[in-house]
Amino acid sequence: MYSPDFEVAQTLFYALYALQHRGQESAGITTSADGYIFTHKNTGLVSHVFQENDLSALVGKFGIGHTRYSTTGSSNTKNSQPINVKSSSSELSLAHNGNIVNAIELKKELELEGVVFTTSMDSEVIAHLINSYPSNNIVEKVKYAMRKLKGAYSLTILYEDKIIGIRDPFGVRPLCIGKIENSYIIASETCALDHVGAKFIREVEAGEIVILDKFGLQSSHFNGLKVRPAPCIFEYIYFARPDSIMNGKLNYSVRRNMGIQLAKKYPVEADVVIGVPDSAIPAAIGYAFESGIPYSDGLIRNRYVGRTFIQPEQRFRVLGASLKYNTLAEVVANKRIVVLDDSIVRGTTTPQVLSLLKSAGAKEIHMRVCAPPITNPCHFGVDLANKSELIAAQKSVSEIKQFIGADSLHYLSIEECLETFGGSLDTNCTACFTGDYPIPVQLELDKMILER
Repeated sequence: MYSPDFEVAQTLFYALYALQHRGQESAGITTSADGYIFTHKNTGLVSHVFQENDLSALVGKFGIGHTRYSTTGSSNTKNSQPINVKSSSSELSLAHNGNIVNAIELKKELELEGVVFTTSMDSEVIAHLINSYPSNNIVEKVKYAMRKLKGAYSLTILYEDKIIGIRDPFGVRPLCIGKIENSYIIASETCALDHVGAKFIREVEAGEIVILDKFGLQSSHFNGLKVRPAPCIFEYIYFARPDSIMNGKLNYSVRRNMGIQLAKKYPVEADVVIGVPDSAIPAAIGYAFESGIPYSDGLIRNRYVGRTFIQPEQRFRVLGASLKYNTLAEVVANKRIVVLDDSIVRGTTTPQVLSLLKSAGAKEIHMRVCAPPITNPCHFGVDLANKSELIAAQKSVSEIKQFIGADSLHYLSIEECLETFGGSLDTNCTACFTGDYPIPVQLELDKMILER
């Protein structure tokens, strides 16, 4: 964020709070004033990392923030972002969403030039690559890096008296622009703009470089690589919040349309429709609307149990999904139920959820899934799993049905899924379903490769 009128740290804090769903491992904010950079970051949730005195120490009208979901490098304090890098001539701070597939090669090149790395993140590779280019023009520095980077990256950069927002030429990860009177803000999702009272202006285009400074908003485009647009389809299905707008579509409406599609394609006689909280609720409402079967909450989620740094004892591991969900027995007992979920990835949680519903007395369970079968890992910013861990890569649909304990199981096809938001195979990344990656990648990329 850049504001000519007020210091930005508190606004960044509330914007990050709205983006907590995008990462729960660490959080950080960097600001600048009078040529000095101030940073506060740590592992944990946004509300745990920042106290009032932390925010008051982050002075300045320029700032960037980050909440981390690791796809390269382990979860620890040194891998928290934003990351600050310094050379003899310049200093910058960077926050990154995405994944760089040629990070190891670029790191080796930079080390030969004398760069010393302090983290195991591909994000640090990007930061050094930009900062090492011998130019005082930040746009030239960024374009040099973009010529060398391969993969997904939505970035915010704090450099001198400027904020720079960058979206890779594929537009894999989302990025948008908002305005509060004379102030500008760049964020991963529009829900962050809503929470701080900013008006949504537009999305950052694929390959676009946006500059925020005292002259307002300026834009430049990287035209060095002609590629097809490939925004991630999984953002619609699961990752982004339902109240965010992406590519002109409200995510809630897209997910509701997925449920409508499932009801049209795969009807079943049942008594009640429920959704696995929270991402599948809009789809369940859509299924109920189209099918005429009543919708109800059948599972209640404990919203304070997410990713955890504590490995539970064996007695809690046995409880499994019941730590995260509880059933409403009055809703499901002696009922034929349709269960909507956004996806089945490893197949570890779904059998436990269905077991909870059976224990509560469900007579029949008919599973309907928004995402097509996930058969390939993501190399562009979603830590889905290795191919060997993906249940749909190892089992047929009928075998998965038996494994999870459902009476019936149906997924949306890729075409049916794309239809819900007007997408196509040529304008979206569907690699986790098809194996057709926008750029060539190794079949298996190791998340910890930069640590080894």
